[in-house]
Amino acid sequence: MRTELSRTRAEGLTLPIWWRDDDATEPTPALDRLLNMTADLNLPVHIAVIPKAATPALAEIAAATPLMVPVVHGWAHENLAPAGQKRAEFGHPDAGAEAKTKAALARMRALFGSDMLAMFVPPWNRVDATVTSGLAAQGYVALSTFTPRRFKCSAGLVQINTHIDPIAWRAGGGLLAPEELIAKTVTLLQDRREGRADCTEPLGFLSHHLVHDEAIWDFSRAFLTELLEGGANPSHFLGEPLDLP
Repeated sequence: MRTELSRTRAEGLTLPIWWRDDDATEPTPALDRLLNMTADLNLPVHIAVIPKAATPALAEIAAATPLMVPVVHGWAHENLAPAGQKRAEFGHPDAGAEAKTKAALARMRALFGSDMLAMFVPPWNRVDATVTSGLAAQGYVALSTFTPRRFKCSAGLVQINTHIDPIAWRAGGGLLAPEELIAKTVTLLQDRREGRADCTEPLGFLSHHLVHDEAIWDFSRAFLTELLEGGANPSHFLGEPLDLP
């Protein structure tokens, strides 16, 4: 990974990175630890907040923490997928979806005001085209799921995805093998450098502070530190022009 970061620098390419952390609703010791890490790294964290359950106390923390950027994490983080399909809240056509996405943005704006970004992050990173097609008209400006984006803009939204998730979800939690995570990162960096992926999309690290064990905390800090020391540039979408990367 260090070699690939060096090659990126040698070729005069930039590496924007961003950090998304999912499932916040209220202040917790884990959130405190996360925000302490963002301060240590001087790397903004875009917190995907579940609007229906979000508390005013969380908004107070956001107002006092410039490196915390709340974004919209669905509505209630409920699994509404049909039987036999992968978990999703907005992953299939649903007559009630529009009312929920509108309510989610209104709730977030009421709580966080100008401290939040109108980015829609569908729970489980799954969203149906019938849902995304109406988000821009409601006031959303960006969409974030997982894996490299195919297009910068879709349905009037800027797509800014995440790419590296350190958690072994299929194994029931815990840290994925670090060598597997590093190998995946090297491939992502090579694809960007060699033109197989959009090198203007910020490389996204995805975390879930509420389920981290010590190994995940340690890896996250070390991994993000390596990227930053290797020349990566932090992204703070709330502080950047509306023309998102």
